[in-house]
Amino acid sequence: MSVPSFAQTPQHPQEHFSKGISEFQNGKFEQAALSFSDAARSYEEDKKPNDQIQALTHLAESVYHLGQYQKALVTFQAALNLCKRVTSCVQQPILLGRIGNVLFAMGQTTPAIDYLKSALTLARRADNPSYTASLLNDLGNTLAADNRNAEAIAAYTEGIILSEGVGNESLAITALTNSAKTWVQEKDDEAAEQQLDLAQSRIQKLPDSHQKVALLVNFGMVFHDLSDSISPQKRHLKRKAASALESAAQIGERLGDHRMSSYAWGHLGRLYEAEGHVQEALQLTRRAVLTAQQANAPESLYQWEWQTGRLLRALNQPQEAIEAYQRAIGTLQPIRSEFSFSPKHTLLSFREKVGPLFFQLADLILKQADVATSISQSREWLLQARETVEAFKVAELQDYFRDDCVQATLAHIEKVDKISQKTTAILYPIILPNRLELLVSVAGQLYRQTVPIDEQTFTHEVRAFRRFLEKRTTNQYRPHAQQLYDWLIRPINSDLKQAGIDTLVIVPDGALRTIPIGALYDGEQFLIQHYALATTPGLTLTDPHPLNRESLKVLSVGLTKSVQGFPPLPSVADELKTLDELFQGKGLMNEQFVVSSLEQEMKKEPFSIVHIASHGSFASTSKDSFVLAFDEPLTMDRLDEIIGLYQFRDSPLDLLTLSACETAAGDDRAALGLAGVAIKAGARSALATLWFINDKVSSDLVSEFYTQLLDPSLSKAMALQRAQIKIIGDPTYQHPGYWAPFLLLNNWL
Repeated sequence: MSVPSFAQTPQHPQEHFSKGISEFQNGKFEQAALSFSDAARSYEEDKKPNDQIQALTHLAESVYHLGQYQKALVTFQAALNLCKRVTSCVQQPILLGRIGNVLFAMGQTTPAIDYLKSALTLARRADNPSYTASLLNDLGNTLAADNRNAEAIAAYTEGIILSEGVGNESLAITALTNSAKTWVQEKDDEAAEQQLDLAQSRIQKLPDSHQKVALLVNFGMVFHDLSDSISPQKRHLKRKAASALESAAQIGERLGDHRMSSYAWGHLGRLYEAEGHVQEALQLTRRAVLTAQQANAPESLYQWEWQTGRLLRALNQPQEAIEAYQRAIGTLQPIRSEFSFSPKHTLLSFREKVGPLFFQLADLILKQADVATSISQSREWLLQARETVEAFKVAELQDYFRDDCVQATLAHIEKVDKISQKTTAILYPIILPNRLELLVSVAGQLYRQTVPIDEQTFTHEVRAFRRFLEKRTTNQYRPHAQQLYDWLIRPINSDLKQAGIDTLVIVPDGALRTIPIGALYDGEQFLIQHYALATTPGLTLTDPHPLNRESLKVLSVGLTKSVQGFPPLPSVADELKTLDELFQGKGLMNEQFVVSSLEQEMKKEPFSIVHIASHGSFASTSKDSFVLAFDEPLTMDRLDEIIGLYQFRDSPLDLLTLSACETAAGDDRAALGLAGVAIKAGARSALATLWFINDKVSSDLVSEFYTQLLDPSLSKAMALQRAQIKIIGDPTYQHPGYWAPFLLLNNWL
């Protein structure tokens, strides 16, 4: 965002602060943030901690309204820490409550509820009914997002009563509107409409202000989103939505509040779009784009550019639509982890929020490839489509890890298909609502196969396959293995054979990340018996160099004992013994395998392989994913800190092996974390499991993998292929539930 310049800047901190208050009240949040920042610095220099706390609080509030949640969280926490050190500070309940709201906006409902309840206790103790009412509304929102509707309604109801008691009409209106959303979730149409009607009558009595514009926009969006939910016959609800949004836009323009005007015009355009009035919707949306540009508000601008793209597509203007979609993505990229002004109780994942933007564009581009006039032009469109989905994959992985590790890695990578060997093919499936697109790169050329299967049916088949794979006493998985083979492999198999392909690298998306591709079945053999396989979360490698087998240094750590409630893994002893015999490396087992010792060993020697044989779990968030050390769970973030030391050495870590991890079936986010573990840890490759398996089989397979790895003629993918084929040869362990969950991630060379 650009920094505004002023002809004359006030020098006194109180002038900065007062200026910030005025800017904030007029919806000029960016300018307000600058003023409050200046005030906070000046108050700190003047050693006025209470004034500094006030300035920091307002600074955090300003960046929160800009959708910059991480900055808001850090600033609120700084104010809270300062408040705890100042005896006369009375802001603690306010700061606790605001931290709770920011955590809620970031999708962290459990800690948000804890903070809000702590704030509520302090507010009640201080007998502050006004702030208690505000906290009750915030708590209601968070409880509703956590599907605790009865508790949410109780919080809203008490908040409405307290708001009315202190004469805070705006807060009462907000709580009424939020309560209506929750009644709809409870399927009580009558109660919802009563709450909305009461809120509407009160909004009309308020004087024009930024706050009134915000209330009208929120009210209009609620009516818009809920009108169909309440009853398709109640068309008057859509009219009320349109009326509220029109009023908001007009008042916002009179007040010069371009940011809120952009929301009003944009959501009014969305209402017209939903009704099929495309030309009118386009006019309103272009007005929203203009006002968002005037407000320098990328958090709304990307939405209206996206909406413009959808409308131009509906008007059969594909090139103009593509340009609008690309502008939306370009606007979104710098702010993708921070979204503001969400009127819905339901917290959406990153994929649910912005995935459709990327996939709609990819769909549109692929349709342009259909009408291309030459093969070269068609391949250019295919490349564009793949790069569009790739941009989403990178952004989604960065969102999962909640840091810049992916972006930092991109500065040191080469695309997979640029360094791949002639006998390696890259399979890039794109799952669209009405079809499956298979983009295949062979010897630098990109080809395409289209499979007429809708996303819902495809995903259902993937889920069933994963579920039955883990039932190792039956062959119920087999029909699903064959069906997925028919969709994913059979359309391209003859081309792969003709090109002499021996290694297939897949770039899975969505539900495909939760299954082992090697267990697909052609009716006679598994896919792993035809191709060496590897998985990568995107068309990038941390380092494209093959494994240097001449100077392998191995650190192997593991647990055989039961610790922290997890069962013992007796075969890990044999597994680590095999590694010691093969590589004469360093080993840490049981009591020796504590986090501090692992860190010390990593600092002492430049290991090329780190092997961890212990319980582990990949969850929906990076902070909840871990492998088990003897003394404590070793989170992925902590593992990244330890292994990340290697990123600054001449020889980065070649291979990270996690031999007893698991991801929950059906949890695509957890599988995303597994797929990105090598990138997160700064390793060239990772070998990990999708689910926990018999520890003897795991030990045998891993030992065979490392034995094969000593052969310089074999890639890591081929070494794993041979190890898995050996397990298949044992009649006791032929079922893919035993050998298939091992995945080679990222660099397969």
